[in-house]
Amino acid sequence: MVQIPKTRNTFCKSKQCRKHTPHKVSQYKVGKASLFAQGKRRYDRKQSGFGGQTKPIFHKKAKTTKKIVLRLECTKCKYKQQLALKRCKHFELSNEKKVKGQN
Repeated sequence: MVQIPKTRNTFCKSKQCRKHTPHKVSQYKVGKASLFAQGKRRYDRKQSGFGGQTKPIFHKKAKTTKKIVLRLECTKCKYKQQLALKRCKHFELSNEKKVKGQN
């Protein structure tokens, strides 16, 4: 179980700040895939007509977890950056910061 505080003091590399500022932390989510992306247009064109499935469909899924990506937003200048964490099964954004030695 990985618990991350909802606010974090970290370096902001935007031109306005360039110093450590409080950042709002949220979890990155993948957006809806666009129908007009070049790869999707190419795939749909190739799939149309007769001839069945033209490209391989991946079935041999080995991973059980995904890497967690944090989206950090500077509270001063609204600059957004992403930070990748390691793999974990359970991830949680907590309200209070954990102190070492206390349970």
